[in-house]
Amino acid sequence: MTSQAGEPRANAEAGAPAPAAPGNLPAGRVGRAHGLDGSFYVTRPRPRLLTLGAGIAVAGRSTAIVRRAGTEQHPIVRLEGVEGRSAAEALRGSELLVDGAAPALEEGEWWAHELEGCAVTDGQRLLGTVSRLLELPSCEALEVLPADGGEAVLVPMVADAVREVAPAQRRIDVDLEFLGLAAPVGGAGEHTDARARERGDYGGERGGADAGAAGT
Repeated sequence: MTSQAGEPRANAEAGAPAPAAPGNLPAGRVGRAHGLDGSFYVTRPRPRLLTLGAGIAVAGRSTAIVRRAGTEQHPIVRLEGVEGRSAAEALRGSELLVDGAAPALEEGEWWAHELEGCAVTDGQRLLGTVSRLLELPSCEALEVLPADGGEAVLVPMVADAVREVAPAQRRIDVDLEFLGLAAPVGGAGEHTDARARERGDYGGERGGADAGAAGT
C-alpha cells in the first residue's frame, strides 16, 4: 500500500490497482499446533488471504478455513477435516494455498507474487531478477539475484531506492547510486553488506507492509 509519505508497498501479501491473480495463492505454512482441536499457527502468513471460509489446498487435499483467530502477525486457523492436535502436527511445514483470486489491492500496492521474477534495472542497466520479497525490521525488501552472478542483493522498498514498479512490464526501476551499487555488480565490496540490510539499516524513508503484500 502507499503510505502518506508516498512509499511503494508490497503486500509480503506497490502503480495502479493490481488485477486479481487467478489460481492458488500461497497464504503461509502450517506452523505448530495450538490447543487440542486441530488449530495451528500459520508461519510467513498473508493475513488477507486467511479468511473464514476460504478454500485451502494443503498436502494434496482441498479443505476450508473453519476457524480464524490470533493476530495478523501470528494467525491461528483450523481447517475442515483436521481434527485433533496430532492431525495438525502431521501437516506442520506444509504450504497453504488459497483457491481463487487475490483480493484487489489499493493503488500503489502489489502482491509478492507479482514482483517475483521481475527484472530490476537502473535505466538501461540490468541489475538482476527478483527472487522473493522479504520483510525486514524497518521495511520490506526485494531479494535480487544479480544477472552476472554473485551474492543476492537486497533492495529496500523505499522511495529513495525504488523509482518505479511496473509488474505488467515485469520491470522494477531502482536507483543504484542510492543503493551503493553504481559500480558493476558481482565484485567484492560492490554491494551493501547483507547483514546490515537484514537489520534494516537504510537511509531512505521507511516503507510499510502487510504480511504477504508490497509497496513503495
